[in-house]
Amino acid sequence: MKVKFRRSWLSTALAVVMAVSLLAACGKSDSKLTKVTIGEVTRSLFYAPEYVAIANGYFKDEGIDIDLTTTPGGDKTMTALLSGTIDVALVGSETSIYVYQQGSDDPVINFAQLTQTDGTFLVARKPIDNFDWQSLKGVDFLGQRKGGMPQMAGEFTLKKHGIDPQKDLKLIQNIDFANIPAAFLSGTGEYVQLFEPQASIIEQQGKGHVVASFGVESGHLPYTVFMTKSSYINKHKDVVQKFTNAIHRAQLWVASHSAEEIADVVLPYFENTDRAIAISSIDRYKQQGSYATDPIVDEAEWNNLLDIMTSAGELKDRAAYDKLVTTTFANEAIKSVK
Repeated sequence: MKVKFRRSWLSTALAVVMAVSLLAACGKSDSKLTKVTIGEVTRSLFYAPEYVAIANGYFKDEGIDIDLTTTPGGDKTMTALLSGTIDVALVGSETSIYVYQQGSDDPVINFAQLTQTDGTFLVARKPIDNFDWQSLKGVDFLGQRKGGMPQMAGEFTLKKHGIDPQKDLKLIQNIDFANIPAAFLSGTGEYVQLFEPQASIIEQQGKGHVVASFGVESGHLPYTVFMTKSSYINKHKDVVQKFTNAIHRAQLWVASHSAEEIADVVLPYFENTDRAIAISSIDRYKQQGSYATDPIVDEAEWNNLLDIMTSAGELKDRAAYDKLVTTTFANEAIKSVK
């Protein structure tokens, strides 16, 4: 997605916020529970701790009734947050930076991290022992959409290994996110960058093989984070704290349980996903440390994110950590949740 287009949707979203009267930030589903609407950027096993927090009743224990909705795409998710359609967004931190760069007077604040690495893998058509990144030079590479974190982390990794994405290979980026696996299966690209469970599904079918991880290669960063508007935090500090407590309980549970146990809890959220595929996907993410074990967005991770965005040419100015991140709720959750 080009910068010009992204600025367009951000400008539209900000206009919507100015035009629409403020919705009630949270309502009561009954006399005891406070309703909080989460808008997740996609439904993904990459977000397993979120579903664990809901399924295991951690939010209800904190007095919160979760209304979970999927708002496909970072642009739609952020527009929903800015307009008040949702209370909390689960999306990449880069979206909060894009909003901030547009000069919003109600910035979006990152308050609880869920995943701490990129979630994509490099899939080749044939198994490769001792994969060498240099072997990508000259190939047709089916990547992710421009402007999104998968694409930026992917290109950052290629550059790290001395590969110019624009010159050293044929980079294909004109296919919608949902259609990338099908495009690879139909013959497009010699290599493809995929999330789970698509990577495991293609392996199960014998149509491709995971040869490397972009998550491992690009390092720790605030890849997927719960965020909300500054105004919501100011009005509902207690709700944000309880929300963060529930997420941290889920993080600790995921860290201490097997991929099989996690899959059994989250599978109701993935009706058409085979259990073996879910286990494979979750295990892969656990093994590479993709699931954050605490909700803190730390400054080193934030700076790595800024470096990746700068390398991709998507960052106008380096966004100050203390302007868009709060660790207050995460630190309190770590103290209180055992």
